[in-house]
Parts: sequence; structure tokens; C-alpha cells
Amino acid sequence: MNEDISPSAFFKATSHAFSETINSCRTRPELVALLCAQAFDAFTKNVAIQAEGEPALACQGECEACCRLRVVASAPEIFLLARFVSVNAAAFAERGVMLEKRVADADRAVGGLSEEQRISVQRACPLIEAGLCLAYKVRPLACRGHAAFDKDLCVSAARGETVETPVSAAHLFVRSLVQNALMAALRRAGLPWGLYEVSRALNCALSAPNALEQWLSGQDPLASARIPDFDLTEAGAIFDAAVS
Repeated sequence: MNEDISPSAFFKATSHAFSETINSCRTRPELVALLCAQAFDAFTKNVAIQAEGEPALACQGECEACCRLRVVASAPEIFLLARFVSVNAAAFAERGVMLEKRVADADRAVGGLSEEQRISVQRACPLIEAGLCLAYKVRPLACRGHAAFDKDLCVSAARGETVETPVSAAHLFVRSLVQNALMAALRRAGLPWGLYEVSRALNCALSAPNALEQWLSGQDPLASARIPDFDLTEAGAIFDAAVS
């Protein structure tokens, strides 16, 4: 998103690009991977432009401080993570890492908690092992968009301490634009959309063998993981105004 393109124009163009992808393979399982690759690519390319002039980030992928926060994601991002867990479960189990059990345990412990409650529990994401994210390459936009300039302050904030944590406004902004553009395209296509708490949604996706097929048919197997503070009606009205 260069300086010649307004945020509204970027949103509209990106959302229509997602719609083209959906229309090209509406009922095929590979739709999830295609949409996520498109979203992650749009984020990476455009955040570099928007972050020009900002200080260097402290986040380099080796810190798990923010992995104790509540993470929300769109349905395609959830299904991509579910595929990662399913495909790699046996290999990780050989190393003593029982991913599916971890996800189920995390759902029971923190799946329904608010942001504030999630911080107080101080439980790491089930995909964290030895301080590193096992699914780093397919991590959701929310994880990609949370980028801090001071590691110590970020760690303190994640512990629930009242500190001012400097984060990249560019990362938050581009993450929001891309994620909303994706959800707007899903909504237009009649696919379940919105934001889901990752631990609970991931458990839902792994627990039902046909969850992806249900979602592709317009059902929402992740419904119990929807976060209550995301108003679908309000968001839908904003999306309609933005693409009109």
C-alpha cells in the first residue's frame, strides 16, 4: 500500500482479490491455504511500506511473551492451523509433544476467557514449545500484527503489569485492513466469517473430521469459538459501506 493508495482503496482492492480467489475454488479444501497465503503476502508486502521510518522491532520470533494473550483469527486461518496440527501430530508425538491434547487442554483452560482474563491466567499458546512457536510459518495475522519495540516492556505487559508498551502502529493497521478485507470477502460469498478465539476454534476444527467441509458448505463448526466482543452486524455494515 504505497502513498498513492488510500486505506479505503486498499481495503476494497484487497477484498475483491480475496473474492476472486473464493470464486475460483469455492468448494475445494485448498481454498483455505490459498486465502491464507494471499493474506499473509498482502500483510508482509504492505507492512514493510507502512513501517518505513519506525524504530527497529524487538520481535524476532524467539520470544513467547505475547503468546499468553488472547489470539483471534478468521476461519481460514483456523483451518490452516488445524491442518498443520493434523499433518504434524505424529512427528511431534515422537518427540513427546502431543499437539492435539495440548489444544484440547488449552480450550478447556482458556477458550472462553476475555482478553483481561486470559492475561491473568498466564497460560502459553498450545503451539509453543521451548519458547518457540511450532507453527510460526502459518501463524495468524493477529500474531504477525503484534510487533513491539521494547522486549522487556512487552514481557511486563504480558504478565499483566501496568506498563506502556510501544508497538508498531503500522503492523496493527495493515493487519486490521487485510483481516477485515478477508472477512468482507467471506461474508459476500456466504461463508461463515468473523473472529474466533484460536484455542477453542482450533479444538473445534480438530474434533470434527468434516469441519472444513461443513464450513465450505456454509455451516459454521467454529461458532462456539466466536468472540462475543466482535459485533457481526456492525462489522457487516462497515464492510458494506467500505466496498460500495
